[in-house]
Amino acid sequence: MKQRKFLSVLMSVLVFIVMIASLFSGCKKSTSNDSGSSSAKKVKITILNSKNEIQVPFESGVKEFQKKYPNIEVSVSLCPAGQSPFEKLSSMTASGNAPAIAIIDGGDLPKFESNCVDLSGEKWVSDAQNGMLDDTKSKDGKIIAFPLTVEGYGVMYNKTVLDKAGVDPASIKTRKDFEAALKKVKESLGTEPLELSPMDWSLGNHFLPVGYVTQDKDSAKIDDFIKGLKSGSVKLSSNTALNGVFDTFDMMKNYNRGKKDPLASTYEQGAAVIAKGTVGFWFMGNWAWPEITKTSANADLGFIPLPISDNAADYGNSQIAAGVTKFAFVDKSQNNADQQKAAKDFLNWLVYDDAGQKLMVEKAAIVPAFKNITLEPADPLGKSLKKYMNDNKTLKFMSSLPADHWKVLGADFQKYFAGREKRDEFCTSIEKYWKNQK
Repeated sequence: MKQRKFLSVLMSVLVFIVMIASLFSGCKKSTSNDSGSSSAKKVKITILNSKNEIQVPFESGVKEFQKKYPNIEVSVSLCPAGQSPFEKLSSMTASGNAPAIAIIDGGDLPKFESNCVDLSGEKWVSDAQNGMLDDTKSKDGKIIAFPLTVEGYGVMYNKTVLDKAGVDPASIKTRKDFEAALKKVKESLGTEPLELSPMDWSLGNHFLPVGYVTQDKDSAKIDDFIKGLKSGSVKLSSNTALNGVFDTFDMMKNYNRGKKDPLASTYEQGAAVIAKGTVGFWFMGNWAWPEITKTSANADLGFIPLPISDNAADYGNSQIAAGVTKFAFVDKSQNNADQQKAAKDFLNWLVYDDAGQKLMVEKAAIVPAFKNITLEPADPLGKSLKKYMNDNKTLKFMSSLPADHWKVLGADFQKYFAGREKRDEFCTSIEKYWKNQK
């Protein structure tokens, strides 16, 4: 009797276990089916691209992405040249059309922090190179942006032109060396040897900041310098590094191809003349390569640092600026969970899919911020930049300058370039600008 009772209880327990197992199995199937139906949803997302020179390869890359994710429809909206990313994104958000992914400048990120999805748990966070996430964090330390581009700039040179003039770019270590090289190239070409572009974004966000970042090797002291500008304690008229940059700029003006009308040249013209070898030098960054290839895909180009003094040992004379210049964040203010997921899929595709990596490195000439991407830059400018990075000869790229820095101080720099503002007046304009920053 006891044995039958025991068997009966045992059978009941076994039946109960089978029922529970069946129930959990059903739940798992249901979850899997739900996930499948969710992934089958048609999702539309927009990417705001504020990096004009990668628009064509980016649109091509989106088509490759959609082959792998056919249910995600992606459109790329371009921020027009002359309009700041902050203005464009603010306008889109105000009209209820916030993009799922916004590619913006680092200085704009804090202004949209409340709109950003927390990306701290994404796989690519652990694959980012050292320092590449420094400017992607929220006030409470969350990763809220994707480091899209590592870029660098300095004095670009055309090696074919320099070889003909008998100039070794490696021999240029000071301002005097640079001027001697300019004279040789001018004699060889029979025309002015340098292109000095007048765009406000180039002058305000690239040339002028060389005077900020060469204050000291220690980035904390650079931060102190900026704090001093904000408090009014720093006087630029007697600042050695900044005046060294201005001295070099003044020297370069004398050899500028467009010195008769210095504000007339365009970015496109600069890319064309360095590609053709009309000039030997152009102050610009590696982002110009796609534009350069419109004239010549075989131009033999590289970078030398912008010399800031006549002492080769001075910090800045052997380094070029390099760092993350464009950041992408995923919007949660006007994009639903499916759109946010699709946006994350796109960012992961860039880092981990062969086609995504090729889009960045080969098609868009981007030096990536991730150590898992082993593709070498195909273009000579990317290779030159990467060599400076590998040799640890880089200056801080001030990618988180205030959003209007390029527009306000770029305009003042244009006045100085055109001779309508003296150096002490320009220094006063810079000091006034920073005092108004909160």
